[in-house]
Amino acid sequence: MSVSDPESPAPRAGLTPRQARRLRIAAASVLLVSLAVVLALRLASRTSVLVVGVYGLAMILCGVVIELSRNGRTRLGTWLLTTGLLAALAADWLLLP
Repeated sequence: MSVSDPESPAPRAGLTPRQARRLRIAAASVLLVSLAVVLALRLASRTSVLVVGVYGLAMILCGVVIELSRNGRTRLGTWLLTTGLLAALAADWLLLP
């Protein structure tokens, strides 16, 4: 039976910063593509400047989150992606006819 050294660092649980960046970039990229598909479907059913505005801003936000994640600002990117997605869904539900 071996005794662990109290001075040795404990193993880290969770993602490394590099893995977190890659995960955030992948999530924002998938969201970007899905927003583009939803925008195309919305424009096929009705044409509205609000539809283009809401989904266009959400797609721009995805690009900003990708750049933030590439530069190591993953927590800020996570908050922006979450609040931006919720705002886009709320605007779609409340503003768009």
